[in-house]
Amino acid sequence: MKLHLITVGEPKLAYARAGWQEYTARLGRYHKLRITHLPGSNPQKEGEAMLRAAARAPLVALDPRGVQWESPELSAYIDLQGVRSVGELAFGIGGPDGHSDQLRAQASTLWSLGKLTLPHDLAMVVLAEALYRAATISAGEPYHR
Repeated sequence: MKLHLITVGEPKLAYARAGWQEYTARLGRYHKLRITHLPGSNPQKEGEAMLRAAARAPLVALDPRGVQWESPELSAYIDLQGVRSVGELAFGIGGPDGHSDQLRAQASTLWSLGKLTLPHDLAMVVLAEALYRAATISAGEPYHR
């Protein structure tokens, strides 16, 4: 399955750039990966750009209002999309002000990384690592233990 990671901005801090690069490289061994970094402006414009970038792919928007998955549940969700012949699945991280109401309404799913507020850079690393962990679960590999 193709995974499209869409973010507003790129990781700015050194630790986040390193983590993002590490986990997207690992994830690329399991899924065809596409990454789109959008310029920041305001939630409305960012949301419109994110929806255009996702195109026909179902968009999983990271949002505090979303469902919280355990790693095996995320793995099962991604696997189910593959079984349903979804060719590409998009994951979107908004800017510092979050997603617009329009984007949340049009997203296929809202996913919350938890109740903590994470810095933008760290959320990007957590997304990449969570997707990599889910991929190893699907592959039956021991990383997730």
